Amino acid sequence: MLLRVLVRWVLLAAVLALVAWLVPSMDINGGVWGLLVTAVVFGLVNAVLGPLLHLLALPLTLMTLGLFSLVVNGVLLAIAAGITDYLDVGGFLATILAALLLSVLNAVAYFVTGSLAARREMSAAAT
Repeated sequence: MLLRVLVRWVLLAAVLALVAWLVPSMDINGGVWGLLVTAVVFGLVNAVLGPLLHLLALPLTLMTLGLFSLVVNGVLLAIAAGITDYLDVGGFLATILAALLLSVLNAVAYFVTGSLAARREMSAAAT
């Protein structure tokens, strides 16, 4: 359990680093430490405020066929940037682009690691 949380934390940090490299106006200061702190802050903001904001924005999300969830994710990223001094995001469009990339790359990373974990469990069960 703890190992899975640590792996997801490091994956989120790696995805944040990649998004910061791809989006010119998003900066993460403080090196590896700043990246890890930013990953923790963003994860906590996403876990605590994310469900509430997604629930409040549900009517708009349904009317826009899910596109408004990108705005909610951008708001969560902006909140995380406001909490920590290590993360700086640019304007509104840059934040939305960063949220889009973060969502897609994070989903791919979790899918790949989940598939690898499932394969490992199946091979352990087979022996």
